[in-house]
Amino acid sequence: MNLIVLFDEDFVADDRVVLLGRRAEHVRAVHRAKVGESLTVGIADGKTGRGEVLRIDDDELELRVELDRDPPPPLPVTLILALPRPKVLNRVIASATSLGVKRMFLINAWRVEKSYWSTPRLAPDNIRTQAILGLEQARDTRLPSIETRRLFRPFVEDELPAIATGTRALLAHPGAASECPRALSEAVTLAIGPEGGFIEAEVASLQRVGFEPVSLGPRVLRVETAVAALLARLF
Repeated sequence: MNLIVLFDEDFVADDRVVLLGRRAEHVRAVHRAKVGESLTVGIADGKTGRGEVLRIDDDELELRVELDRDPPPPLPVTLILALPRPKVLNRVIASATSLGVKRMFLINAWRVEKSYWSTPRLAPDNIRTQAILGLEQARDTRLPSIETRRLFRPFVEDELPAIATGTRALLAHPGAASECPRALSEAVTLAIGPEGGFIEAEVASLQRVGFEPVSLGPRVLRVETAVAALLARLF
């Protein structure tokens, strides 16, 4: 935890917060903070700053906070991601959030197993928790918007053109003829399929709405690796 994310309900005064649960325990057990020490904090969707430890009890942690700095700038990217396997979903959300992604759509595809949509890891509370973990890692405060779409074709045909308007639309696909571009200065809508990629009919649907297939090379990567590699290359 490189930053403690604060929420409005944590404040007991204009400049004081009381933390409970996971965050308080992390400060006690991992930071091993003492009264008078200072920690990096930030208000959700707002500024970052410092928090001075005023009190540490068995159940609570009280800080005096001063929030005077902006969080890191977001990446100018919308991520369209075929729903990963449940056991990697948490890592993908946390990793993408830590890299600065602020808008994500988790979508269906032919190679996405139906059982994936039943995982409790898609519960809003879990998705929010993983996003918060990503913010803590990156010393960020801006929570991403993460939405799910279970029907591929209606999403691609009816919603995606408007989502991608004004951006460069890229489809990461194994075997694509064009290499993924580097160090872009424009906004991007990036579609990433399941392991093995989208099937050809899905690729064709995405191409019809303006997506350009690009490749990272001959290797087929795991989803969590591909997300990190693509974002690092694009920005």
